[in-house]
Amino acid sequence: MGCLGNLLWFLCGGFISGLSWCLAGLLWCVTIIGIPVGTQCFKFASLSFFPFGKEVVYGGGAGSLLLNVIWIIVSGLPLAVEHLIFGCVLCITVIGIPFGLQHFKLAKLALMPFGADVV
Repeated sequence: MGCLGNLLWFLCGGFISGLSWCLAGLLWCVTIIGIPVGTQCFKFASLSFFPFGKEVVYGGGAGSLLLNVIWIIVSGLPLAVEHLIFGCVLCITVIGIPFGLQHFKLAKLALMPFGADVV
C-alpha cells in the first residue's frame, strides 16, 4: 500500500504540497540566518512528496519551542491552512480519507516542524 499510496499521492496533489514546502525553504534560505529553517523545510518537503509509510516523532526542547513560535508567525500558518483545506476536501469521499489523514498529519507538522523527526 505504501508504494501505490505514494504514487497516487504524488500524482493527485502531493506534488503541489511538496512544492509549497520547497518554496518556504527557498524563502528562508535567502537569508543566512534562515538556512537551518530552510533545510528543515526541505526535509519535510520530501515527506510531503511521499508521506505513506513514514511517521513523524515529536520531541525537542526550548530551542525548538522558540523556533516553532517564529515559524508559526512567519510561514507555518499558510502551510497548515493549505493542508487543512486539502484534508477536509479529501475526507468528503471515502476513497480520499487516507489522503486527507496524511494532509492532517502534514498540517500538524506545518505548525510544529522543529523538534520533529521523520522515521
